[in-house]
Amino acid sequence: MPIEIEILPDADAVAERGASFVAGQAATAVAARGGFTLAVSGGRTPWAMVAHLAGRMPWERIAVFQVDERVAPDDDPDRNLTHLLRSLPVGADVHAMPVGAPDLDAAAATYAAELPGVFDLVHLGLGPDGHTASLVPGDPVLDVTDRDVALTRRYQGRRRMTLTYRVLNRARRVLWLVTGEDKADALRRLRAGDRSIPAGRVSPDGALILADRAAAAASR
Repeated sequence: MPIEIEILPDADAVAERGASFVAGQAATAVAARGGFTLAVSGGRTPWAMVAHLAGRMPWERIAVFQVDERVAPDDDPDRNLTHLLRSLPVGADVHAMPVGAPDLDAAAATYAAELPGVFDLVHLGLGPDGHTASLVPGDPVLDVTDRDVALTRRYQGRRRMTLTYRVLNRARRVLWLVTGEDKADALRRLRAGDRSIPAGRVSPDGALILADRAAAAASR
């Protein structure tokens, strides 16, 4: 089954629609199960989306996790966490990936133990090379099937800690935010179910793509 897609005018519209979708999913989960678990990737559009959620979520019932993180010092501008915390309300329950730990493999196992059995919602982005989370082309992390959290090789100057397909494909819903004309080819391949790109190996079940016109124009 093809992934559902909505095409919005621009990145700001994608962020606002994403916030509306997340808030709706949170309300449903809280009503049904008493809480909501959300995993968030990095990027300007998702950080804008999270900022739009400030007054629209029952934050005392919500746990926020990271999909991936660069191995870098605390407060480093390369860290997704640095920007995520600026977007979230003070006091939000954020489970940060422990990328500053001396033993990263042990830290990944510790983080995996914190994860919910099933995420209510996972947000993913899409790179021009077809990567998502920190599941990047050619990295052995793509073939990890026995762990929920793993480490990558160096990619764009940093090693990464990332959720694996095993976690992503258990999620109740997946929300893709895709903006920019440089994503058009990767988006076309994602929509076609092309498993030769890392993003294409994420299950389409329960997934929604929100894309701006620049990304979607050449992807149909």
